[in-house]
Amino acid sequence: MPKHMHPLFFVMALLAFVTNVAFAQDKSAPNDDAQAQNDVRARKIVEAADRIRFPGEGFQVDVAIVTTGKDRSADTRRYRVLSKGNDNTVVMITEPASERGQILLMKGHDLWVFLPNVSQPVRLSLSQRLTGEVSNGDLARANFAGDYNPKVVRTETIDGEAYDMLELIAVDRSVTYPRVVYWVRASDSAPYKAEFYSASNRLLKTCRYEKYERILGNLRPTRLVMRDALHADDESTLDYSDMKLRDLPDKVFTKDYLKKLE
Repeated sequence: MPKHMHPLFFVMALLAFVTNVAFAQDKSAPNDDAQAQNDVRARKIVEAADRIRFPGEGFQVDVAIVTTGKDRSADTRRYRVLSKGNDNTVVMITEPASERGQILLMKGHDLWVFLPNVSQPVRLSLSQRLTGEVSNGDLARANFAGDYNPKVVRTETIDGEAYDMLELIAVDRSVTYPRVVYWVRASDSAPYKAEFYSASNRLLKTCRYEKYERILGNLRPTRLVMRDALHADDESTLDYSDMKLRDLPDKVFTKDYLKKLE
């Protein structure tokens, strides 16, 4: 205690300090709890939306991508996708004929392309453009729950329905986009639209999830429309068809096995 401070003043000051500390702790605890609850809720929403887009089991699906733009003719490409879990995907190019035989292999966040006349695979990034407005990761990896830390920003009403608007921040630099803003229907976690941003927070493109159909026991979007944020006329439409479950052993997703795929 300072030499000239009256003992009563000292006790009062000490009580005031202890009271302020306790008040600050009590005030922060509810905020921490609310944030934790938001994080848990956001994670569940994104996980449910992932399962709506694609099954959790091994599956096969065909994808046709049509890209259009101002003053250019439409370009059509077709792919067959084999996927198992969230970290194993094979993408086979089936059209155009000149590129048939090229195969993308994704293991976790690692991606390679195998070319028919090249002995060694070529390493690619998930963010690299595949065709039109579609990046490699858009087709090879669709694991928002595993690739991003989500939080619910707010709830919006669109056409009379409530949607949770989420912000997704990439867990590291290896994922396709550093930041995503994602709208998911509150009643059933159905994806509605997404905005994809660069590391400098520039809007790159938007995506709409459309044409829901009942497939493999769930209503799933069978059409994605991706539009360039700077050039509104540049657009790629992904149509998914013939989705079916497949027993896909782990060996399918290895470099040595790819030449055996049909």
